[in-house]
Amino acid sequence: MTADQRLLLVHAHPDDETIGQGATMAKYVAEGRSVTLVTCTGGEMGEILVPELEHLAADKEDGLGEHRRTELAAAMKELGVSDHRYLGGFGTYRDSGMQWHEDGHAVAADDIHENAFWHADLTEAANHLVAIIREVRPQVLVTYDQFGGYGHPDHIQAHRVATYAASLAAVPSYRKDLGEAWDVAKIYWGAMSESRMRAGLRALREAGDTTSFEGMDPDGPLPHFVTPDSDLAAVVDATDYVDRKMAAMRAHATQISLDGPFFALSNNQGDVAWGMEFFRIAKGERGELNEDGLETDLFAGL
Repeated sequence: MTADQRLLLVHAHPDDETIGQGATMAKYVAEGRSVTLVTCTGGEMGEILVPELEHLAADKEDGLGEHRRTELAAAMKELGVSDHRYLGGFGTYRDSGMQWHEDGHAVAADDIHENAFWHADLTEAANHLVAIIREVRPQVLVTYDQFGGYGHPDHIQAHRVATYAASLAAVPSYRKDLGEAWDVAKIYWGAMSESRMRAGLRALREAGDTTSFEGMDPDGPLPHFVTPDSDLAAVVDATDYVDRKMAAMRAHATQISLDGPFFALSNNQGDVAWGMEFFRIAKGERGELNEDGLETDLFAGL
């Protein structure tokens, strides 16, 4: 890693990274910054949106993880990210699956595979990441909030592992065999702006789209993954790289439908829908702020 500024992202499944921070990743790579992605599972339990690939489902051939591995590689090529890894190596941790709670958020599935990420030993999983942190030496780490955005057990576990690993990696006397200690200066949680989400929903409904993000009212309560603007700390304007983000989203074809809500939002809101990516700060001091009181660069102040 020769770049002076290095970003590490920790995500649960292939496609999470592109939806959350794909434009930021493409922007930073284009600017010559190092971007490393760590994916914690193969996404083996994901829903399959391509009918001709339904045979890959977990209750059939169970080949979705391998297929999504190729999708992730294709998506990273679109974003220009050459350093992408699986926590502990591909297949170490399996997608835990999920089900919907009556309150509208995800919870763990009733039946979970023996090596599901949700059941991973926290220290063991964190140690895999400690080694990466000490190798890459990122100044900035991005992951989920404590609820994993919408409650998915693997997102919650990724948050826990990333948080614990960042702490352990900074301890000089801890597991010296994993590399020289490194303290990550700034940690962010990916976020979705409430005002932007309401504006996007309003545009969809005014355009006659009542099915995308079904059940969400632009003037009513919003799901857990939407963050009040007052809690936001940073926004990266990567609208010039939206085409790369959308191409990466298309690469995740089993998970993201071309006529689904993500693309519908983009069609109605333009580049701003997916090119402005928001963050909450979990560690570190903020640098220079814009007129809205937000950092515009995750490396600000470093």
